[in-house]
Amino acid sequence: MQRITWILAVLIFFGSSIAQAADFISLKEGQRRISIDENISYIKDQTHELTFQELLTTPDQRWQKNERSQVNFGYSDASYWIKFSLHNQDALALDRILEIGYAVLDNIDIYLVRDGLYTDHYILGDKLPFYERLVQNRNFLIPMRLEVNEKVDVYLKLRTTSSVQAPMDLWNPIDFHQVDQSRVIFQGIYFGIALVMILYNLFVYLAVSEKTYLHYVAYISCMPLFLASLNGLSFQYLWPTATWWNDQSIVFFLNGVVVFGTFFSLRFLSLKREAHRWIYRSLHAVAWLAALLMVCSLLFTYQTMIRPTIYVAVTACIALLIAGIYRCIQGDVSARYFTVAWTAMLSGGIVLALNKFTLLPQNVITESATQIGSALEIILLSIALADRLNQEKRKAFNAQIEALEHEREARQAQEETLKIQKEANQMLEQRVNERTSELAELNAQLIELNAKDALTGLKNRGYFDEKFQHYYTTAYRLQKPLSLLIIDIDHFKQFNDNHGHLVGDECLVMVATAIKQVISHPEDITCRYGGEEFVVILPETDQHGAYQVAEKIRQKVAETPFQIAAEQLQVTVSVGTNSLVPVTSENRNQMFDQADEALYKAKNQGRNQVAGYQPKVMLHQV
Repeated sequence: MQRITWILAVLIFFGSSIAQAADFISLKEGQRRISIDENISYIKDQTHELTFQELLTTPDQRWQKNERSQVNFGYSDASYWIKFSLHNQDALALDRILEIGYAVLDNIDIYLVRDGLYTDHYILGDKLPFYERLVQNRNFLIPMRLEVNEKVDVYLKLRTTSSVQAPMDLWNPIDFHQVDQSRVIFQGIYFGIALVMILYNLFVYLAVSEKTYLHYVAYISCMPLFLASLNGLSFQYLWPTATWWNDQSIVFFLNGVVVFGTFFSLRFLSLKREAHRWIYRSLHAVAWLAALLMVCSLLFTYQTMIRPTIYVAVTACIALLIAGIYRCIQGDVSARYFTVAWTAMLSGGIVLALNKFTLLPQNVITESATQIGSALEIILLSIALADRLNQEKRKAFNAQIEALEHEREARQAQEETLKIQKEANQMLEQRVNERTSELAELNAQLIELNAKDALTGLKNRGYFDEKFQHYYTTAYRLQKPLSLLIIDIDHFKQFNDNHGHLVGDECLVMVATAIKQVISHPEDITCRYGGEEFVVILPETDQHGAYQVAEKIRQKVAETPFQIAAEQLQVTVSVGTNSLVPVTSENRNQMFDQADEALYKAKNQGRNQVAGYQPKVMLHQV
């Protein structure tokens, strides 16, 4: 026991001697923040065997003065011992907070020697559950109190699989909390922007069922999660006890950014396998490599996976920027937004990568570059997607106008033909009468053919629009009830994809036949509205009657077997109904929209069912 006491006394004596020889950081009241980085000395311990007791007796020559503007040793397997000294030269005791501003350090040992006496030992790092920290903050905080004229030697041992960075600042507690509040506000703005864009584009995807939006939602979901994992917010708020996942999540979500960002870009830039062979194959190779790394991140350590992940991410950023520029040159208007957005993202990603490899200093700009760049990219790409959707609408509108113009020209040509024919047969009245009779018959047949759907034999949409207007006006004039059914085949797109369009056509015919078997009243109108949708007009039918008819149709379809080779499938439909006594002659489109809303309600409630439109307030509802 006496020998141990003697050894500790010697160690403290040598430690005190080292502290007296060191340069102190002078502390006084009124200092807001002091950067520690340029006032430290360090020892690189490659074997991890150097203990704190041995450190106290280490000669001064072994300590290296930090000549960088920040503490950043890059990726290293070694342990690093860091020391600096503080001296309270004020007439009052001072409270200070030491902040280590890098949230993904694995292991931090902190030793305090006060006036030559070893007093405190703290263990921090993200290998410990978050709630074991001295202060609940995403960065590592060590509260200190220095008495009047007290000298404190601070020793830190760093060991981590991430980049060995330890930006250190000594704060006045009040000033720290003010600055930290500003940081939290900045993070809140960024993640708020990301969340809004995620929800917006998710709703757009649900509305238009375009996979581009789904890939984009996945991409802008992975990006904030990666950044939250990198700066410690996810460890603080999402998985405070999952220390293993906290490391792996950085690699996992960064590879997810590459995977979904690449697939989104391929669709957004309309890059095709045949037309853009080399770019298409290169981007696919990068995406699948990132997907492989994404899986491997669940099997191998962070230290093994982080370097190849950074290389793949930088490669993907550069490749996608080149692809965007290439499509700009080819005249793709949307690619201009994409290129500007990806330039912002690429700039932030490169700055972050260069910072991790110690090629750029660690400061607010380098640490926030990826968040700033990704926020700009998220906003710009959302604008680009909206612009692309508008372009597609304009193309569809122009195509419709062109089709109407062709129809008008065809009618004019037909009129000219009839006029010439009439003039040529003026001398033969009998022939003219015969020909006129024949022409009237042909016209009647043509009208009948134009009003019929060639596949199902039902009336088509044009016929429906005409009759719906007529029945709606009649119901308004006579103040009689009118009901409308909209019928949609459940999972028809999946049915088509699995069995082919020919089988899909047979399915449409089967459903149409089932509907015709239920609708027997001569005044009721059954039409194929388009795709897998059918509509039924029921004049002088109230809500109860409409529901009964709809339920019969649903049961009839569900009970009708549909045979494909040796396999028998069950086909089901969802039906939306709307019944009312019109209060104006102009609101037939509203009645249709309400029935369509009821159809979506039936689908959302599980399909293979009937749902009626239930307004909050509706006069004259039957």
